[in-house]
Amino acid sequence: MKILKWFQISLTTSACLVALGAHAAEPIKIGIPIGLSGANSVVAPSVVQAAQLAVEEINAKGGVLGRQLQLEVADDGSGAAGAQKAFDSLIYQKKVDALISMETSAARNAGLPIVSRGKLPYIYTSFYEGRSCNPYMYVNAWVPNQQVAPIVDFFMAAKSAKTFFLIGSDYSFGRGMLDFTKTYIGKKGGKVVGEEYLPMDGSDWTAVINKLKSAKPDAIITSTAGGAPNVTLTKQLRAAGITLPYGNLAVDEGTAKDMGSDAEGMVISGSYLTSIASAKNKEFLAAMQKKFGADLKTPNDLSVPQYEAVYLYKAAVEKAGATAAEKVIPALATVSFEGPRGLIQMSKQRHAPLTMYLGQVQKDGGIKLLESFKNVDPGNQCPNLK
Repeated sequence: MKILKWFQISLTTSACLVALGAHAAEPIKIGIPIGLSGANSVVAPSVVQAAQLAVEEINAKGGVLGRQLQLEVADDGSGAAGAQKAFDSLIYQKKVDALISMETSAARNAGLPIVSRGKLPYIYTSFYEGRSCNPYMYVNAWVPNQQVAPIVDFFMAAKSAKTFFLIGSDYSFGRGMLDFTKTYIGKKGGKVVGEEYLPMDGSDWTAVINKLKSAKPDAIITSTAGGAPNVTLTKQLRAAGITLPYGNLAVDEGTAKDMGSDAEGMVISGSYLTSIASAKNKEFLAAMQKKFGADLKTPNDLSVPQYEAVYLYKAAVEKAGATAAEKVIPALATVSFEGPRGLIQMSKQRHAPLTMYLGQVQKDGGIKLLESFKNVDPGNQCPNLK
């Protein structure tokens, strides 16, 4: 009887230990709501690839706190309605531990109330119009304070531009970026002679281009929803014979390459170019090529912040010693990661100082580096958040 009782106790103890071990080994889930369809569908695959590489690298070295990372990807349709479904699914059905995503501003704004209800850490990895603040959100991509000046200053100095025509997608990113640009042009002594918008899903720019021709500006600056609208607008500008200096506030390097000769001469400003000659960037590009081979999408200023954000989340969880939001949130402001763009720390009102690059698209789709600007401050973004 004593032996039987001991055996039963041992079985019970073993079962408990197995259960505890299984629980300890549960993966840490990272949700990625992203526009696999809609305006962002052109660039979304590169963002997912970057996240996949980061997770693979981290898991190969033992994961985070002894647990593996697991990605959960949901299509947000690049818009508000799809984002609400994607965020809800990831938080309440997939039960993710954090959200890390590149999205349109419309999708981000729609998802933030769900993030607040779910009380999860959220790293937003897309460049955007600035001043979006939430107790659960951090941003590791650029804002207008970091991105607009290089393009405007270049056109004024190198192209003697004094008058500008602005074209954008009619939502918070397009209007927010161009509002900042208009103010900056005015401060520099220039003048905006036209400002036109199409809905995010708009594709016929004929009327806008006719107004552009009538205004006869010295330069054009555009801010459309990343991806498809960039392609349609640029194609139609070229078909209409527009050869004015052209600055694009919303194009990533991958999309610029996909445009082919239509993008030649376009001036861009961002925090990442594949031509960055650092050891970290070379290692990153080699790892991406090894993992994805012929299926590799061009790494860019939307995908690289996604890669780095996974590592920033890892560092915050390790510093916090747990995945609990109340511990990870304060840690996110204090950790850093040296990646393809250099050292990234979201320490300025939940945003990151960034080295910015001014580049021009070449005939072969490559980007010629014109100038770089070290550690540009994001400015006054979320002063009321600690």
